[in-house]
Amino acid sequence: MDLNVKIKRYNPEKDDAPHWETYEVPAEPDDSALSLLLYVKWHLDGTLTFRKSCAHGICGSDAMKINGENKLACSVLLQDLVSGDGDTITFAPLPAAPVIKDLVIDQSRFFEKYRAVKPWLMTEGPAPEREREQTQEEFNVIEDATKCIMCGACTHACPSTWSDPDYLGPAAMLKAYRYTFDTRDDGDEERLPVLDSDKGLWKCYTIFNCNQACPKDIDITRWLSALKRRSLTAA
Repeated sequence: MDLNVKIKRYNPEKDDAPHWETYEVPAEPDDSALSLLLYVKWHLDGTLTFRKSCAHGICGSDAMKINGENKLACSVLLQDLVSGDGDTITFAPLPAAPVIKDLVIDQSRFFEKYRAVKPWLMTEGPAPEREREQTQEEFNVIEDATKCIMCGACTHACPSTWSDPDYLGPAAMLKAYRYTFDTRDDGDEERLPVLDSDKGLWKCYTIFNCNQACPKDIDITRWLSALKRRSLTAA
């Protein structure tokens, strides 16, 4: 089948504003959305710019807006996006960050917020002679959150992110949950004050957009609710 691939393009060196360009691309139903972009890049317009790496839903680099929804281009199949020959599929950059070029956004603020929640184990006392052990039951509490690949799809689907560029966002706070509820961590005194604000946990209104956008099906709102309770009991 042939598809109309409509891409939101922007080159800051020559464009005053973003614009749409459409390409006709041959495809099969079991191709990924990423394959369409690669075809355009390799055969039709080498100037098209987008991020990609593993192409297997692990690195999170190719998150973008596809047919109006935040998705990983490598992980969504065309058969789930279009019905047949001549259909149109749209690609646009994630909405809550400045566009560098075409589908590439500036992720510096996203990772600043990630670093702000101190996403690493903080421990007290001397280091043990062997690894810091954890039971399977203890790991089960954080297992879902460890699946996060920091693609940003959840954060860019959140209305609070759209309205407040200083909001930490669900991706950063999910990472905070992952370490706060890790039984080997002692970092509550440093981490929770960052979260306990109207730029953090209390700007999450449990709208569930983040859950719907997550390509790993993480129950983000559930874990952020647990983090809110932890913050209240620690106050």
